[in-house]
Amino acid sequence: MNHHETAGGRGHRGRPDLADAGISKTAGEYTDRFLVLLAPGAQEEGMATLRSRAGTEPAERIRPDVTESTAEVLEQAGSVVFEDLGVAVVQAAPDQRRAVMETARDEPAVLAVERERVLWASQLTESRAETATADYLRGYHDGVEELVQHALERIDTAAVREPGTAGFDESLVTWGLQAAGVPRSAFSGQGVRVAVLDTGVDTGHPDLTARLEGAASFVPGQAVQDGHGHGTHCVGTSCGPRTPGAAPRYGVACEAEIYAGKVLGDGGGGTDTQILAGMNWAFGQGCRVISMSLGSPVGPGERPSRVYEQIARRLMRAGTLVVAAAGNESERPHVVEPVGHPANCPSVLAVGALDSHFAVASFSNAGLNPDGGQIDIAAPGVDVLSSWPQAPGHRRLRGTSMATPHVAGAIALFAEAAPGASAAELKSFLLAGARRLPLPAVDVGAGLLQAP
Repeated sequence: MNHHETAGGRGHRGRPDLADAGISKTAGEYTDRFLVLLAPGAQEEGMATLRSRAGTEPAERIRPDVTESTAEVLEQAGSVVFEDLGVAVVQAAPDQRRAVMETARDEPAVLAVERERVLWASQLTESRAETATADYLRGYHDGVEELVQHALERIDTAAVREPGTAGFDESLVTWGLQAAGVPRSAFSGQGVRVAVLDTGVDTGHPDLTARLEGAASFVPGQAVQDGHGHGTHCVGTSCGPRTPGAAPRYGVACEAEIYAGKVLGDGGGGTDTQILAGMNWAFGQGCRVISMSLGSPVGPGERPSRVYEQIARRLMRAGTLVVAAAGNESERPHVVEPVGHPANCPSVLAVGALDSHFAVASFSNAGLNPDGGQIDIAAPGVDVLSSWPQAPGHRRLRGTSMATPHVAGAIALFAEAAPGASAAELKSFLLAGARRLPLPAVDVGAGLLQAP
């Protein structure tokens, strides 16, 4: 099997068929497409250079305000351009690839060229969850007992057990919201638009439908309805209601406006093109925060994507923050892996995961690579209860995926609290308000997420 093929077979024009729910995560990391970062004001020149030098096909332009046919265009077009992001995606045959790559070296209109990745939902699988050892967790617990007691004293005592244990009474509010100080916040995210780019959303979920303001699928052949569950869970954590029908409160920004973009198929996988289409759409919808609990692993010393970094910078200047999961490849204490793509971009907020003892989750990646890839903040990511498409409508999951929407929801609270703040200011408020932990910054960044 070629390195860009997948177990699910090959789709249109040789692309991996990621719509197949049976796809294997180990099947491949790249496709036969390339991401092209175009210089500001020189998009036409850059695309013309690619056509003349590499023989690429004319590009279809993707508008953020048109979603009905976007998934089909992404599947059928040889090249597409996201004008608002300043990025093109081009398909190149084997004899064209060198010419495509060389344009970034000697053409000023083309700033960078990267191979398109396959990305996955950053949820920890059940088998990986079982690798955490009891000894490791007990060791962390002993070291943070005093911190736990102090934290419990500052959280709404009506929803927490008596201090002295690391346990939380979740009869009213989930432990993650308690740990982040959400119950005592005066803000709810009202009027703030939050985009969750994932496996879609259960459009009929009784906890979510009333505030689902926008939904779009960028996965060819699949509706936005969540056939996986991961996306519905993340939407619930970031924006679930104040009073769910049959569960404790589990949503941070309980009055925010929800925008759900399906960029990962029902098998949990997607491509950079689909993720970029979702980001383009979310930005066009005026979302203040884009939550992405997805990624792909990177190696030691690997530099972050220049394409995603420039996109995140452009969105931040325009008022939108991008938040992404750090990844779950670690198996602490023996193996610690670096923050994955795209969370390793400096302008993307990278989120690590904590358990209810305020210890680093055994699977959570760390800020190990020197050229980007730091953890910015940590949030609850173990045994997180949230919405789920199948009965009984709620489920517990673990992963940096579960930590990320806690942060996205909190950004919505900060945006409501300071409606005139820039995205950079919202980021500063978020990091300055985090609770410092007696743990390495490479694992938890600024510390434990705290709501305003």
